[in-house]
Amino acid sequence: MVSLAGLPLSAQVELAPVKPGTSKFARLTPKANTMRFRHLVSAFLLCTLFVGCHSVTRTRERLEDTRAIEQVVESFARALREKNKPLYMGLFFSEKADEIGWQYVSEDRRLAHIRQTKPDAIKARRIPGNHFISLIDEAVATKASRDEKFSNVSVDTDGEIASVSFDYEFHADGKKTNWGREMWQLVRTETGWKIFSVVYTIRDELSTGGD
Repeated sequence: MVSLAGLPLSAQVELAPVKPGTSKFARLTPKANTMRFRHLVSAFLLCTLFVGCHSVTRTRERLEDTRAIEQVVESFARALREKNKPLYMGLFFSEKADEIGWQYVSEDRRLAHIRQTKPDAIKARRIPGNHFISLIDEAVATKASRDEKFSNVSVDTDGEIASVSFDYEFHADGKKTNWGREMWQLVRTETGWKIFSVVYTIRDELSTGGD
């Protein structure tokens, strides 16, 4: 038999006599069980606190990333409206036209109308002259206003890559010429969020039966 007499309370974790097969936790003295429980509770609380702090930090970072991406969208619209090519070009991952995705897709009714005179027309055709630089160059070259208005903006990001989608309306000289849905892919670089690719649908007066 093991005697606990004379040992400090903090050391009373010796095994008490038990029957063979008894759980090792049942072999601890009541004092040792209490201390073990307190340690487990403390460890659980510390773990919960750490996870909670990490979650709050990540949520704050996500909000900051979302706001930064929304700022890219706002800067895009402002650059086009103000005919500010340096601001516009700085929003993209590359300044080379062939390194940035830029693709439209025609809405079906619009396409059907076009095929009446151009039977070989397709929904999504790669046009070499249609790229992100040509948009700002055309805006800068004309004295007429150019404006793209965005609504229903939605951002999805993990903090390193992102997609943003929205409804758009393009206005030329104050007139709405085409509209649809637009989606961008972005990457976070050392100098901030940059647009990597753009896809968009085209709806215009042909989509509504106009001539």
